[in-house]
Amino acid sequence: MSWLTDPWHFTFMQHAFLAIILVGIICGAIGVFVILRGYSFLGDALSHAIFPGVVITFILGGNFLVGALIAAVIISTLIGVVSQSGRINNDTAIGVLFAGSFALGVALMSLQSGYVRDLNSFLFGSILGVSRDDLVITAIVGLVVLVGLAMFRREITLISFDRVFARSTGLNLWVFDQLFLLLLALAIVVSLQTVGNVLVLAMLVTPAASARMLTDNLRRMIALSSTIGALSGLVGLYISYYRGVPSGAAVVLTATAVFGMLFLFAPRNGVVTARVRQRIHYSHPEDDVRVVPDKPQA
Repeated sequence: MSWLTDPWHFTFMQHAFLAIILVGIICGAIGVFVILRGYSFLGDALSHAIFPGVVITFILGGNFLVGALIAAVIISTLIGVVSQSGRINNDTAIGVLFAGSFALGVALMSLQSGYVRDLNSFLFGSILGVSRDDLVITAIVGLVVLVGLAMFRREITLISFDRVFARSTGLNLWVFDQLFLLLLALAIVVSLQTVGNVLVLAMLVTPAASARMLTDNLRRMIALSSTIGALSGLVGLYISYYRGVPSGAAVVLTATAVFGMLFLFAPRNGVVTARVRQRIHYSHPEDDVRVVPDKPQA
């Protein structure tokens, strides 16, 4: 079993394992609401829209997670403000701000001579470079996201499933939409250093989609999604360590493989499982015979 413990002898691997567990749990939890609300595009847009904050922090020589956090708060607020005008819907506001912000980041980045090497980690992740300070920031921000989801789970769930009913109960939809946008942006920020800007959407969507194949219960779905995200991260890091595959890609491919297996073989909803059950049903029709009483039972 030395292969299981060998990577833990290195400090950078210990940091990487802890970081990916945190990110798996955080993204898995909020990712459930992302897929239930059909916000996959929003996750991708936000991950690109915070690019200027990262570039500005890089220019100033600071921690890019701090810049990403500030940009995430600004962009999520602007999306809500623009979409509240009445003439611009939410998707349009996201598209405009996503394109404009990313273009600003590219323009700023092109002015820096060493941007390709230093900001490459933002696009594709650099989990092996996670420091103790990065872990602390990830843990704090992750705690904020999880506590926010726990405190306002009822309201976020309600606006995710039935906005008309939520409005009739007196809920301020704009406030809770903004809250959800902010929590989502924070979750994206803490994922940047582990899997990078390009692959962060997969960590939000894929574990949640896997959990969706296993249960319809929201609490179980959140727990399963977080577990699948964390385990996919651990397995992906082991694959990266022993096979030399880029860590972000290995993590995402592992999560995708889990989804593929569940899509085919999930106990109740798997494609193959459903067909096998259907064949068994037709090959034993006598098992479906029901006795109908002559009159209703008291």
